[in-house]
Amino acid sequence: MKKGVQIFSMKGKIALITGATGHLGSVMAYVLAEAGAHVLVNSRTEGKSVSLVKSLVASGNSAEPAVFDVTDEHAIRAFFSSYKRLSIDVLINNAYFGSSGKIEISMSENFADSYEVTVIAAHNLFKAALPFLRKAVQNNGDASVINLSSMYGMVSPNQSIYESAKDVNPPFYGAAKAALLQWSRYAACEFGPEGIRVNSVSPGPFPSDLVQASNPDFINKLAHKVPLGRIAQSDEIKGAILFLASSASSFVTGANIIVDGGWTCW
Repeated sequence: MKKGVQIFSMKGKIALITGATGHLGSVMAYVLAEAGAHVLVNSRTEGKSVSLVKSLVASGNSAEPAVFDVTDEHAIRAFFSSYKRLSIDVLINNAYFGSSGKIEISMSENFADSYEVTVIAAHNLFKAALPFLRKAVQNNGDASVINLSSMYGMVSPNQSIYESAKDVNPPFYGAAKAALLQWSRYAACEFGPEGIRVNSVSPGPFPSDLVQASNPDFINKLAHKVPLGRIAQSDEIKGAILFLASSASSFVTGANIIVDGGWTCW
């Protein structure tokens, strides 16, 4: 039995993170690597993946690139067909890209694209990784899948804080994130008997440095909607990710950890 903080150790484990070079993805990569994991840094852009890997390794951590587009099922299969390791202990579906805007300016293809990168990509990647997750269960008794949803998968954006219709967090984003929450619950029930845990993390207001610098008025409005009275710092996602990735959460599956400063309490 592990003692104290040892339950958060990732030593000897392998974690694949999609969208790992982004605002929150890179934070996730660092916290798992610093806890001892070997991190597979996914990006569809090779240069970004390699750059983060070099940074992680230079800091004394273990990592390697995992370059493929999560929306390309063929590319996913190709990655795993050439994957040299025997297992994957942790899979984090974090990748997302898309536009913004209210319903009246949203197009049907926006919904299709958002669903593809959020739900279909997570589904396809999970299926491709399943043999490696099962091997992790054989080796370590446990495997963890973490899907990144959002506060907007549970509540609607407060449209009054946005400057224009085109700036509003879009309906297709929240719809896709809500669908991912349900997919996670379904998968948790199906694969729980095998020892594969599936959970979600729903971040709240984690604006990037660029957004904070370019639109301080919006940031102020955002902060005033949070019960804690401020926006999140990027490293405040670390605790939830490390908890769900590690054996500290060995009896947790089908859960959704909300990291939103109380936003969804209103």
